[in-house]
Amino acid sequence: MAEPKVDTPQDTEQKRSDSIQTSSSETTLSPRSSSFMSRVWSHMLESVRPSGFAEFELLILTFCTGIQDAISFPDYHCFASNQTGNTVFLMLAVILPQLNGEMFITANIGTALGFFLLGGWLTGQLSHLVGPRMRIWLVGCNFIQSCLVFAAAAMQYIHGAGLTGKDAVIVVGLLAFASGSQVVQSRSLQMTEISTAMATAAWMDLMIDPKLFKLDNRPRTRRVMFLATLVVGSLAGAGIYRSVGSWVAILVSAAGKMLVTGMYLFNSADKPRTAESQDAC
Repeated sequence: MAEPKVDTPQDTEQKRSDSIQTSSSETTLSPRSSSFMSRVWSHMLESVRPSGFAEFELLILTFCTGIQDAISFPDYHCFASNQTGNTVFLMLAVILPQLNGEMFITANIGTALGFFLLGGWLTGQLSHLVGPRMRIWLVGCNFIQSCLVFAAAAMQYIHGAGLTGKDAVIVVGLLAFASGSQVVQSRSLQMTEISTAMATAAWMDLMIDPKLFKLDNRPRTRRVMFLATLVVGSLAGAGIYRSVGSWVAILVSAAGKMLVTGMYLFNSADKPRTAESQDAC
């Protein structure tokens, strides 16, 4: 029978040394971990700089908007993002209520306009408090918008695309709220030429631009890219709608918005103001 092993003083001292080394290594790792988290947090609190990369992100969102409106009108007789037509239809519903169900669906139009304004108001007012171009704010807002559009796609997949009823109102409300919140981003990024939704003002601003045919004209170029992307997105949405159904189109739109959510993590940031520049101001 083996005798139980008794620790010698040398063994005890070795264990104590190993324990000290382990504790020391843990304490040396802790500052590194803390430093990493600090850098991540600082990165998320940076103010995103308007840039060509930000333009590209807004154009992706514009493409998603085109897809949504291409399916929202045939499915629900209203627009999820472009509110000019909804405003006119809503006034028609007040004066000519007998057209409800033939030319438009009053409940869907009212929901689209109301939730679009609610999304824009809530996002815009909160951005004044948080910081409209703060990275964590842009990522968080776009993530929530994407989740809302994913939810709309799930609703359509489960319940179908009924023209009227509670399910239709919910889907329209989800898409419209996400769109209203999305439009605020172009204002936040100081690129009003790429509104991601409304085309009327962009068409007119393009037509009256005194430098329309000048080679170096960034605002003109942004408007052209915005309008072209909106057209391509609408065509893509109509094609998907005809081929596999509107819920797939909404799903593609949600995926595009989620892609932009991740892309916001890689935008360049505004350079911090130096003491000399602050004194000059």
